[in-house]
Amino acid sequence: MAYLLHQLLTESARRVPKKEAVRFEGRGLTYQDLDVLTNQVARTLKAAGVRRGDRVGIYLHKSIASVVSLFGILKAGGVYVPLDPNAPVKRLAYMARNCDIKVMLTSTDKLEALPQFFAEGVPLATFVLTDNRELEVSTLPDAVRLISWDDVRGQEGGALPPPGTIETDLAYILYTSGSTGDPKGVMISHRTIFTFINWCHETFCMTEDDRVTSHAPLHFDLSTFDIYVTIKAGGTIIIVPEKLSIFPIRLVRLLQDEGVTVTYLVPSVLSLMVNYGKLDAHNLSTLRTILFAGEVFPIKYLRRLMAAIPHADYYNLYGPTETNVCTYYKVQAKDRDPERTQPVPIGIACENVEVFAVDEGGQLIAEPGHEAELWVRGSCVAQGYWGDPEKTAKTFVRNPFQQNFDEVAYRTGDIVTLDEDGVNWIYVGRRDHMIKSRGYRIELGEIETVLYSHEAIKEAAVVAVPDDLVGNRLRAFIVAPKQDGLTVADLEAYCSQRLPRYMLPESIEFRDQLPKTSSGKIDRPLLARM
Repeated sequence: MAYLLHQLLTESARRVPKKEAVRFEGRGLTYQDLDVLTNQVARTLKAAGVRRGDRVGIYLHKSIASVVSLFGILKAGGVYVPLDPNAPVKRLAYMARNCDIKVMLTSTDKLEALPQFFAEGVPLATFVLTDNRELEVSTLPDAVRLISWDDVRGQEGGALPPPGTIETDLAYILYTSGSTGDPKGVMISHRTIFTFINWCHETFCMTEDDRVTSHAPLHFDLSTFDIYVTIKAGGTIIIVPEKLSIFPIRLVRLLQDEGVTVTYLVPSVLSLMVNYGKLDAHNLSTLRTILFAGEVFPIKYLRRLMAAIPHADYYNLYGPTETNVCTYYKVQAKDRDPERTQPVPIGIACENVEVFAVDEGGQLIAEPGHEAELWVRGSCVAQGYWGDPEKTAKTFVRNPFQQNFDEVAYRTGDIVTLDEDGVNWIYVGRRDHMIKSRGYRIELGEIETVLYSHEAIKEAAVVAVPDDLVGNRLRAFIVAPKQDGLTVADLEAYCSQRLPRYMLPESIEFRDQLPKTSSGKIDRPLLARM
């Protein structure tokens, strides 16, 4: 029985050795080949000095090499740390310094960026290259070692001696945005992520026949479903090229041509597919399950998606990086009601997880109509933030409702309420998105829901700009087709009929598109600075 992430690969390689494990741009690796190759990477890393618990960076664009890298690191006993290959080096250097990365897997096209890591004081000693491209003259320090891909492939590929890792050891660290401007490194152990993997495998009935998209970047927690749940099932990972989401027709064509059965995407990408992907012109008959998470899915686009692909099951998954997914909701037929304007609920707790809501007075809420902060307990809760006990103590707290022993619960910062049946949790908004303007408490997501209810609006985002006089001023950013002739005055009138005066945006700006983060979500902090 597997209890470590890399054992999932070993078991599937033993069970279905000739099955294709991963595909990217027409190329693939079988489970047997992936197992052998990751063993060679692990031997290379161990020879380079990687020991159990050492943090190892992955500085690569999404590819087969990135999947090989993370399993190689895990097999060596290391902790993988994915670095966004499109992010500023200064930000990445902070992460590398913060968790003391000395060994990094990268590609030759990233070599020119590496001197900037040293300029920022990162103690890197070894780089393992994952391709065979010809090297330019390197400007790296003399003491730094470059290991070629040929050297990796020259290693023995047989079974490895156990690295001594146990399930409570860290498997990876994912850096998320921090309120102070510095990223926070969320520590995830093997046992923590196994709760999610086992739940997904059973809930979504994953099998060897499944072909699953891998769209999310490695530094985004959605990627853990794509890779580990698929590998556990013995299915095939279909890696989606990084820029494909900005070409929705090509993304839809990939789903068709690869015979994808399960996909897990952020709502922004699914909305683009609905609006511009020409879903009705493609054969998506193999697609049986569509999962979405990461942000609120505007209900009008969810309805259109369900109408275009009526045979699929739809699930709304919810959870911050610190818990991965902790609640879920299977979309029902009643959610197709054309009069509905509110998003679907975030649902009920996943198996082996408990969620509960605590109000400002420290009391549990258990009835509809009350709003409170969602807390999570169980093995799904992360181990805290790397090297930052102060931030860890603020959100990873002692569970005050467990009187018999000390137990850690995670405070999500998300405000929820129960539906009228008292069964499903409904997401209200972020505690830190609950702003005040002119003395009124306002949830920005409520304004966005009204904007999205206008049939001509394709995308919408509302941000708050601090103001000494009124507290915050509201700015709305809109994407709508020019041919519809929609004006600011039209939208002001539309909103005034649906929102109280104090919630009306003071400015509405039209854009050709809204900026996105590397994970595909709308970049609201960037909009607030515009």
